Amino acid sequence: MTAPKLERIGGSIGVIIPEEALARMNLEAGDRVLLTEAPDGCRLTPCESDFEAEMAAARRIMTRRRDALRELAR
Repeated sequence: MTAPKLERIGGSIGVIIPEEALARMNLEAGDRVLLTEAPDGCRLTPCESDFEAEMAAARRIMTRRRDALRELAR
């Protein structure tokens, strides 16, 4: 287990992730990660490049087809 350090970076707070953790997750500087809530805290995972585009498309469809989705939910 590693304990990443929080540091002030300009007006924000950043997480310093140890090199061995980056290597295990196959990440490097500049890569995007997802921070999601988990039952035991939060989880940090590599971000798939298509995920953001897929979620944007799903949101557009859900907005456009809101009535149909409500009917299906009944």
